[in-house]
Parts: sequence; structure tokens; C-alpha cells
Amino acid sequence: MSNVKGDAVTTPPTNLDKEAGGGMRSLTGPYMKVVALIAVLLSVFSVYSNGLSNIQEIYRNLIFLGFLLVLTFLLYPATKSSKQERFTVVDYIFVILSILGIGYLFLNYTVIHVDRGSQPIMMDYIFAAITIVVLFEAARRAVGLFIPILCGAAVIYALFGTAFPWIFGHAGFSLERLLYRLYMTTEGILGLTLSTASTFIVMFILFGAFLSASGATQLFNDLALAIAGRKRGGPAQVAVLSSALTGSLSGSAVANVATTGAFTIPLMKSIGLKPKFAGAVEAAASTGGMIMPPIMGAAAFIMAGFLGISYTTVIIAAIIPSFLYYIALIFAIDIEAKKQGLKGISKENIPDVLQVLKERGVLIIPILVVIGTLLMGKTALFAGFAGIGSVIVASWLTKDKSTRITLRKVIEAFVDGGKGTIQVGIACAAIGIIICVVTMTGIGSTLAFNIVDLTGGQLWLILIVVMLTCIVLSMGLPSTALYIVVAVTAAPALVEAGVNPLAAHFFVFWFGALSNITPPVALASYTAAGIAGANAMKTSWEALRLSLAGFIIPFMIAYNPILLMQPPDGEEISAISVILVILTSTLGVYALAVALGNFLNAKLWIAERVLFFAGALLLIKPGLITDISGLVICLSVYLVHHIRTRKNRGAEINVKGA
Repeated sequence: MSNVKGDAVTTPPTNLDKEAGGGMRSLTGPYMKVVALIAVLLSVFSVYSNGLSNIQEIYRNLIFLGFLLVLTFLLYPATKSSKQERFTVVDYIFVILSILGIGYLFLNYTVIHVDRGSQPIMMDYIFAAITIVVLFEAARRAVGLFIPILCGAAVIYALFGTAFPWIFGHAGFSLERLLYRLYMTTEGILGLTLSTASTFIVMFILFGAFLSASGATQLFNDLALAIAGRKRGGPAQVAVLSSALTGSLSGSAVANVATTGAFTIPLMKSIGLKPKFAGAVEAAASTGGMIMPPIMGAAAFIMAGFLGISYTTVIIAAIIPSFLYYIALIFAIDIEAKKQGLKGISKENIPDVLQVLKERGVLIIPILVVIGTLLMGKTALFAGFAGIGSVIVASWLTKDKSTRITLRKVIEAFVDGGKGTIQVGIACAAIGIIICVVTMTGIGSTLAFNIVDLTGGQLWLILIVVMLTCIVLSMGLPSTALYIVVAVTAAPALVEAGVNPLAAHFFVFWFGALSNITPPVALASYTAAGIAGANAMKTSWEALRLSLAGFIIPFMIAYNPILLMQPPDGEEISAISVILVILTSTLGVYALAVALGNFLNAKLWIAERVLFFAGALLLIKPGLITDISGLVICLSVYLVHHIRTRKNRGAEINVKGA
């Protein structure tokens, strides 16, 4: 596939970009073959365990994690100065420790829980400690320092609870009990997040690898360029729209990233957007799918049941907020493209749509198959399998023989898929430590039920604390589960504080969904980073910046539920008031995108940026006075900025002329 940047054509890198966490080695000779073999085995095992066997979850996760750990230590060097073309002694040591830690539990899990009645012995604890240390090092190499530091802080909090003041204090847990929960149960590193990685995440990464092997990526690239190639940041806008539609149906941010990101992320990179920005766009767009009607990850049905209202009411309520979220994302992308000076591609470099479809249009079928299976109510895992199968079939139906999936291409796809799973898989395993500690200590529930007392009844402060609580409680959870958790624990605090019940439930679910892109537990961002070949944490922070409007909209909902089509204090809502809300809020999110992007016609002055931000908040908040104030501020700043930049351009032209 060719990358198009302006009118220049370049060859894409065959490995991860330098930005990737730690950076993969450039192995040679037998070392490269060993890694390729292990990556193939990981991919084959994933296909077998998810579709051809009934292997128990704990054993599937153990084998999956074992492959990931070994690949991490062979592919990611310990330091920048470590050998890049071959393995080192330190790598071999960690590989052996990984095999010992995983192998011990694999052989003794039944012994521990059945024969000994869940009563561990010293040897169990020793191997637990070894495995956790090995996981910390693997996370450091593959993901970066932030995750291991946070996991270490979680371990310290669990062990020394009595040393923490106020409501943060707890009785503390013994080292033995913590090791038992983290290593020997499905509540720690082998828990829900790793299960997510070992099932549909890996399958959709493989789906993306097969798409790439078939040449479908080139097809999508050509089509996107034909549709939006001449526009500024066009392929990124296509990514937003496709992720919104797909995410609305699947309800899983991570699965959405893996599904659409396989072809949208390369498209974005092809126009010159940085890998971390391309990954962030896809992660942010896919996360928005969880709050996009009509499905909302099945949370819409549960929300209607909790509140005793109709499903239609919930869906109608989601229309304006989800629209604002996505229009803000589109604005942010356009400003970034404008700031980078990215121009549309010249007409002669735009492919002929009809010719492209005639030659390789059949390769669109796998995408339609995936979307169709999701529409039919099938699981994301089933959709992943169906997608892979349809890629192979479709590749043999094209006139272009180079697209056909041969045995060699299958192996290549398995290698790429196995390597592409490392970052997100290791991150999911490490995040299990944080989730386990939050569950053990009860800190999440403690915060949620004490919010009103802690904040003295101040609504703005209650909202901030609830926001943080929801993000913590939702770490790594799928949409349905996270909504149930936050609805039971956090929403009652908002209702007690006087927030409209529907607005309260939207608030907690919204921030639960945003946990998918909120560092440090940002599974959607990690998945997107793996596809983009970008650093996971940098991608997470970039996604957070792009989605900042999404963090403001729920606050506006809580203060004025007219954004949810809910009349304040029992009053009726007029069509004019709804239209005004949409128009002013849209202007507000544009002003917010300008302020956060720090660019309009040129880089903003500090005063301009502050005023745009203030005006944006006033416009987003419903109300006649705030709308007029925000509009006056933003228009005034815009005029000043326009005059200033026009004078500067005129001065530059005069200087060049002289």
C-alpha cells in the first residue's frame, strides 16, 4: 500500500513506528524466525480456543498471557542500548521466568482450588510473586512506565491501607492474600480485561491482519481518497463517521476500534497525520459509539428498565449529546489538519472509483459481513470469525490475483496479528491488578456513597467527584457491565443532589464509557495504538484532548436536561428551544475545538485561547443569557484574530515583495 502525503508517494514502514512504546527490535536471521513462529502459534491458538474448542477461560488466559510475555521479552529490548538484532541473556531469563510462572499455575490450578480447597502453600506464593514481577517488566517494555507505576501504587494501597487517611483508609490486606487474588483467581491479572484481549480483541486484530494481507487496505485507502481525499483531513472524517455507525451497533469501544481501525487508521496515516493522532481519532470515535443511539451497547434497554421509562425516551435523549460529541471530534480533526498544513490531494492522484470497485470492490464484502452479523445480534467474537472467513473467500473472487489469500499470506497475517496483540494484551493483564485492588479495598463504592457528604452538597463538586468515581469503577468493563455498576453506585448520589434522574444516569454512563480513552486504563486507546504503531499512553492523552468536549457535555446535561429533550421543572419543550440548543451548542464545541487545538487562521494568542474556551462553555450551556454572552465573546475574538492574521499575512507579502 502506498502512503499519500500531499502529492508525494512514500512507502509505509513495515514495523512499528519509532513512537511505539519502547520500539520493537529489528531482528535478523534465526531470531526473526523464532519470533515469527511464536506469533503464529499465538494466532493459531487464539483461533482454536475461541472457535474450535471449549477450553476453560482460566487456561485460555494463561496460555494467551504466556505467549504474550514470551513475545514481549523477545521483541522489546530492556533498554535503548540493548541489542536490536538478537536476544540477550536478560531476555532469556525473563522468558524462562514467564514460562515457569504461567506453567506452574496451569499445572496446579485444579490442585490449588480442588485438592487443597483454595488453600495456597508457600510455593504458590513464590510463583505468584515471580509472575507479577515479570508482568511489571513486560508492561514497562511494551507499554511504558506509567502502567507499572500505577499498578505498583495499587499494590502499595492494598497492602498498607491503614496508613491512608480519611475514607481512603482500610484494614489492609496481607501479601499472601493479595498474591492469591492477583495470581490464583480470575479477579486479577487473569480476569475480565485479559479475557477481553484473549477473545474478540485478538480476533479483530487478526481480522485486520487478514484484511491487510488481501490488499483490502489499499482498496479502502483508494475509496476514502476518492470520497474525501481532496478535503482537509478527509480520511479522518471518514473514520469518525464509520466508527460512529459501527459503534452504535456493537456497543464495544474496543471491538469498534479493532473492526474499523484496521482500515481507517492506515488511511489517516496516509495523509500525513501522526500515528498517535490517527489512533486517538479512532479511539475517540469508537468510544462515542457507546453513547450513540439506537443501541448504546445495550445500555439503553437497561437504563429504560432502571428508570421505568420507555426505550424510545432514552434513544431520543441521546440524539443531541451524541451529535455534539461527534461534531466536536470532526471540528478537532479539521483544525489539526489545518494546523499541520495538510492539503487535499491533487485530482490526478485521486483514484477512479469505478475502476477501483471493478478490480477489487469485492473486498468490501468482509466489512459488510462484520456489520451485518453485528446487526443480526451476533457477538463481536462471531463477527470477527465471520470477517476472517469472508476475507479469505472474497480474496479469491477478485480479478487481481495478487489479492488472493495463499498459505504464505495466512502465515504473514498470523505473524502480524500475533505481534499486534502484544501491547493491548499486556496492558489488559496489568490493568487487572488495578481492578482487583479497587474491588478488594472497596474504594470505588466508598467514594460513590460518600460523595454528597464529602462535597457539602455543592453540585459542581459532586459532579466532578462522581465523574472520577465512574471512570475508576468502569475500568476495563464492557458497556453493559459498566453501566450497571455506575448506575447502582454513583447515580443515586446525583439523584439525591437534585439532578434529573435520566440526566443522572446519562452522566454516569457517559463517563463510564469515556474510561475507554481516559488514561491510565484506556483500552480503546491501547487497541488503537497497537494498530497505529504508536505509543499507547501518548495515544490515550491525545484521545483525551480530542474528546474534551465529551467531558463537558455531561456537566451541561446535569445542569440543564433540555439537551436530553427533558423539560426543566416539568415545563414543555418547544421546537425553537431545541433548535437553539443545537445551534449554540454546535458553535460552542467549535469554539472549544479552536481553543484546544490552539489554532484558527494561525496560532492563537493566550488571551484569544482563554476567551474562546470561556465562550465555548457559555455556548454549550443552555440558556439565553449564557448563549448571548458566549456568542458575543466568540465573535469578538474571531474578528480580532481574523484582522490580526490578515495584517500579518499582508506584512509578510510586503516583506517578500521588497
